[in-house]
Amino acid sequence: MAEGNDSSQEKDLIQFDESSGSVSEPPEMARRNDSSQEKDLIQFDKSSGQARSSSPTSSSSSSSSSSSSTTQPSCSADVSSRRVKAARMRTKDGSSSSCPLKKLKYLRQCDLKLGRLTFSRTHSVLVDVDEFNCGKGAVPQGGKDMWHGNFVKMPCSPSSMMVVKFGHKQQTSRWRWEVIFKKLSALAEKTTASAEDVEKAIMKYNPKYKGQWSFDALYSFVKVIPKTENDFTKLFPKIAALALKLPEYVKKGLPLLKKGNTAAVTLSQVQISCLLANAFFCTFPYRNATGATGEYGSYPSINFTRLFGQWSSRKKEKLRAILHYFHVMTDKLTRPNGLVTFERRCYKATDMPNWRCCEEKMNELHVASGGTIETEGAGLLQVDFAASFIGGGVLGSGLVQEEILFLLNPELIVSRLFTEKLGDTECLIVTGSQQFSRYSGFGDSFEWAGPHRDHLGRDDWDRQQRRILAIDATNFKHQRDQYNMTNVTRELNKAYCGFKRRESDEPDIATGKWGCGVFNGDPQLKAVIQLMAAARAKRGLAFFTFQDKELKKGLQRTHHTLVTDGATVGERVRGKRLKRSLVVGLKKIKNTASDFALRHRTTVQPPGKLLCRAEGVRSTCESVPVPLEHLQESPVRT
Repeated sequence: MAEGNDSSQEKDLIQFDESSGSVSEPPEMARRNDSSQEKDLIQFDKSSGQARSSSPTSSSSSSSSSSSSTTQPSCSADVSSRRVKAARMRTKDGSSSSCPLKKLKYLRQCDLKLGRLTFSRTHSVLVDVDEFNCGKGAVPQGGKDMWHGNFVKMPCSPSSMMVVKFGHKQQTSRWRWEVIFKKLSALAEKTTASAEDVEKAIMKYNPKYKGQWSFDALYSFVKVIPKTENDFTKLFPKIAALALKLPEYVKKGLPLLKKGNTAAVTLSQVQISCLLANAFFCTFPYRNATGATGEYGSYPSINFTRLFGQWSSRKKEKLRAILHYFHVMTDKLTRPNGLVTFERRCYKATDMPNWRCCEEKMNELHVASGGTIETEGAGLLQVDFAASFIGGGVLGSGLVQEEILFLLNPELIVSRLFTEKLGDTECLIVTGSQQFSRYSGFGDSFEWAGPHRDHLGRDDWDRQQRRILAIDATNFKHQRDQYNMTNVTRELNKAYCGFKRRESDEPDIATGKWGCGVFNGDPQLKAVIQLMAAARAKRGLAFFTFQDKELKKGLQRTHHTLVTDGATVGERVRGKRLKRSLVVGLKKIKNTASDFALRHRTTVQPPGKLLCRAEGVRSTCESVPVPLEHLQESPVRT
């Protein structure tokens, strides 16, 4: 990397102090550890015995950080004194502003005035509300079939037809449910059924995909799982019988939750199990095409075809979890019949905050390196690290946080039937889903660990006191893109649209490394984004770092500083530390690129130019994860 390019870029990053009109150069970089930086932040003058503050640009990153041997850049005296006081508190007793988990508010503690179950223009209820409100349980609501673009096209609809060929060139149309009913009835009447029987039934009403769909995973699964765990040969006929109940259980049109429209759907748990049984037998019409131009190209897949093919250890564990769910739901003695509500919330860009003007201060935070969102966070608003197509790869090979959540709570899978791809200011909230399974591991190490007994209570609508929030982070092809201010603002808005209160009394939030992993998010940046969004929503946050102890320490330290300083979200947004962290990023890139060039004896293109103006910074360079301590003043500008 040419020296000329480096120096010109560093000159572009010279800071302009708007308050004083003076120019300050970026701090000198040095490798230092956390303890040395904190000591430098508050140094004692031996001659006077008083504390004096050094440059606030010191970073606590364990890998690479910045410090300055010069005097501190111009800033207000009160802000400086607050920082010194905060540093004194940290170095003196190591105190933290984090709170214990029990101090956060759970759903059971919220005074939610639900009233009687009712339907409205934006809330469709597929059970009879009069019967339910009279204490007669979840009785299916009568209605009529709706075969058009705003509703799920049901396999039992009279309008669902299929082409049947006979002879060499002759063909005719036939009611598809008639074929489905005939094949599944024959299967349901059997005492036992094999994987081959399941395949033959499915292919009879999906002849178009003969030779394209594989069932090797289902065949292998039945062979390797002992009958003592779950006798699947006896279970398959029960699932077929459950699927055939569709016209009896779902009597009215099921509306689609479409992009740009706030709406909700409430179903009974038995209705959901019936819909999923039909997904298992791949009965839903027009839901097999994978192209974006298809009628349901903007919806996730729902038929289980991908789950049945391409055998792997992941598919084995997924099938164990899903078939355990069907084992429970096909037994009248064990199946629950409460309600579950799926709500799509949509906001306009004008509904999003002006982050520079937010006056909210940091709320309560609990940080833990151990524990999980679905266990320790049960009863809080549990964040699903979602894909924009809800459920991600749960019916394929994906097996990270969202897919695991959907396997533990299979009722979530039905949301794929009617939830269109999420937009930038949209989220999905599911209230009342039940956890049926336990697990261990993650990804390739994931294992189904047996049944789970759900001890959560139920609300006035007979819904489990579990609320799951699906928000999709941006999938960054290049990690550097997440430091672009437009992208950071998008993530702030996405988190806020999920955290935003709709009622005066709502539970606090359980979250973690949202948008990291396969989406290439920087855990430190994402943590601060969620912390700020929660502060704006006036909700506490339980953050689970999934064994990342360094992230836990960094987030605790950042939160402690912000709380002690009495900082508002707007002050962090208007601050200047993000500019300094971009300098850190540039120097790290230069060092990394130079090391790479030396190791591989090649030339490396210099990073793109960083543009710095008096009103803010826009990064177009190859960047690196930003240390939390650099972001605690200003993770974003709008």
